[in-house]
Amino acid sequence: MPTLMLTGGAGFIGSAVIFKMLAANHWRIVNVDKLTYSGHPASLVEAEHNPCYHFIEADIADAAAMRAAFEVFEPDAVMHLAAETHVDRSIDSPAAFIDSNVRGTFVLLEEARHYLKGLKIKLPQKARDFRFHHISTDEVFGDLGKNGFFTETSPYAPSSPYSASKAASDHLVRAWQRTYGLPTLITNCSNNYGPRQFPEKFIPLSIINILNGRNLPIYGDGQQVRDWLYVDDHAEALLLVLGYGKIGESYNIGGQNEQRNIDVATNICELLEELTPKKPDGVRNYADLIRFVEDRPGHDCRYAIDADKICRELGWRPKENFISGLRKTVLWYLQNKAWWQAVLDGSYRCQRLGAKA
Repeated sequence: MPTLMLTGGAGFIGSAVIFKMLAANHWRIVNVDKLTYSGHPASLVEAEHNPCYHFIEADIADAAAMRAAFEVFEPDAVMHLAAETHVDRSIDSPAAFIDSNVRGTFVLLEEARHYLKGLKIKLPQKARDFRFHHISTDEVFGDLGKNGFFTETSPYAPSSPYSASKAASDHLVRAWQRTYGLPTLITNCSNNYGPRQFPEKFIPLSIINILNGRNLPIYGDGQQVRDWLYVDDHAEALLLVLGYGKIGESYNIGGQNEQRNIDVATNICELLEELTPKKPDGVRNYADLIRFVEDRPGHDCRYAIDADKICRELGWRPKENFISGLRKTVLWYLQNKAWWQAVLDGSYRCQRLGAKA
């Protein structure tokens, strides 16, 4: 059974990938996670007793810890998901994004390179099959404008400390492939949503605020457009790229579900009217909780992904449209209050982040 070393597996996308891989019963998973504020062991309770699952609590920027992980588990592939991801938080605290997304990726690349060098001597066939899959974001391309789509050849023009740090990590991965021959793959995805997403993100934050009778803040005029990708669809795409993607290539992964922020909020309100009509005291209609607030500094107006390459070359298609995926997401948060309540009992209280540049 081959071994995958996956970083950031206690997070939102990482946990979805782990469950997909364990269900396939083909890989041994080594989850490396620092367990920062957005990483929750509770997301992986169902995996804890699986003999194919192993957990290492470590920082990807800790070279000694990463070297030990490579030496002990001898992975056949690396899937690098660990990252600081929230734009608003990057505005308040950019240093953490440089430490994790840039330095952390550098350390992981270096340790993978040294590991592969030894593997070529020890197990040459395993070395030939080794892959390093780096997961990135469409935000590295910046503001798209009203027309067109991001492709794999779109120029990088990041707008926030978060997207700049992810752009830097993408460039490092490409450089390690071209300079050192490290067999790398890159995927750039659109906005993810679904179960187990940390509540600072727009969709879970909106759901939880509404359920608690709190205002639902919408930045600016709410006309910003995002392409939404259901997390299980993303996880399936990542497994396809890991298994069949061409070394040195990048693949865009999008849900083909463009939505304005105001429409996302309205859809959440409508679903909650249907699924939980009993409202908090003082709330007549959930949509009455929508409030327009000062826009985020440097807020990009539109992102949209052209996913033709992964569809054409690897046969991937998203299974969920936005409404079907949103219904599943809302139902999960309604049915898993203990999970998100435990999150809110920590340092995060649904407060606004990144209000001022």
